[in-house]
Amino acid sequence: MSRSALAPSPSTPFLKIRKHTNRNPIPRFNPKSLSDSPKSLDLTSIHGVSGSSCPRTSPVCSSSRFNSWISVPSLVSDRGTKDFKVRAAAVPESADESTKSNSLMQTLQLGSLFGLWYLFNIYFNIYNKQVLKVFPFPVTITVLQFACGTVLVMLMWTSNLYKRPKISGSQLVAILPLAAVHVLGNLFTNMSLGKVSVSFTHTIKAMEPFFSVVLSAMFLGEIPTLWVVSSLVPIMGGVALASLTEASFNWAGFWSAMASNLTNQSRNVLSKKFMVKKEESLDNITLFSIITIMSFIMLAPVAIFMEGVKFTPSYLQSAGLNVREVCTRSLVAALCFHAYQQVSYMILQRVSPVTHSVGNCVKRVVVIVTSVLFFRSPVSPVNSLGTGVALAGVFLYSRVKGIRSKPKAA
Repeated sequence: MSRSALAPSPSTPFLKIRKHTNRNPIPRFNPKSLSDSPKSLDLTSIHGVSGSSCPRTSPVCSSSRFNSWISVPSLVSDRGTKDFKVRAAAVPESADESTKSNSLMQTLQLGSLFGLWYLFNIYFNIYNKQVLKVFPFPVTITVLQFACGTVLVMLMWTSNLYKRPKISGSQLVAILPLAAVHVLGNLFTNMSLGKVSVSFTHTIKAMEPFFSVVLSAMFLGEIPTLWVVSSLVPIMGGVALASLTEASFNWAGFWSAMASNLTNQSRNVLSKKFMVKKEESLDNITLFSIITIMSFIMLAPVAIFMEGVKFTPSYLQSAGLNVREVCTRSLVAALCFHAYQQVSYMILQRVSPVTHSVGNCVKRVVVIVTSVLFFRSPVSPVNSLGTGVALAGVFLYSRVKGIRSKPKAA
């Protein structure tokens, strides 16, 4: 009987539970209350324990309740998490597609602008050369081009295609030097085109990086690096080689093109030196529009004083020219003159100056090749080699300037 009394009874599982509860001192159990309700603890299936049949002090019941509280919301939260993951994965996919489409549209727009830039420049050089060959008055032709640009700017402002700016007197004073060198740069270019071939003029104008480096060092204190100076060597060598073998070479055309380089790069230096912070509100297109109007006002009286009023039907007829043909080609050249410069400023707003310089180098190649094919200019192999070396030097200069202008990594 004593052994039977000491034998394990159905209440043995409570001893195991007491050992488990002793390991975890936080919940405290009442053995007496557990022994009073043995039927409430059927441990054959813990998950089958109901909350109503267990006392609140039972660790098994409390654990089951706790697990039930955790398990039910976890299923809901998992479903919500899966839904959230699906949605989050779908949003970047649509965002990537929209970003790719926007990037593609911007690339197409930029490519179209470059194409228009080259096309307008080609037509300007061809028609301008044809007019200057029969009407050798470069000052008058330059004034007509500025007058056409002024009319286009006025139409653009009055029709609200572009917002009319509010210009102060101090801003006009700051822009005046830019307009002056803009006049000289385009005037010298027309003078060179009237004296030498289009291809030779643009070959000489490949010397622009040389004048940019020299003027920046003189007036801005920008000392060039060894790599920049090295990139100028093929430019100067190529221009010299092309000049020695140019069939249409003459000193008037050569020095006019060199003066065009000097004045055009002076415009870039002056824009950095004289344009103060309050002029930063003027975007490139507005600045070019104001420069065009000021250039026309400045050069018109000079043209009348130097060459007189020559672009008239009576004078053209007396010179034995076809009035309609000359006027048409002059108008096309003037429209393309303003259009290619306008597009050039639009491109400059979208890309870096280095990319713009590389595009300008490619433009010169296109213009030189097109002019040679159109006018059938005689070009020797040495001349072609010099032109190619000069343009390769311009491209190298652009790349070196791009590398040197990148910020240093932290």
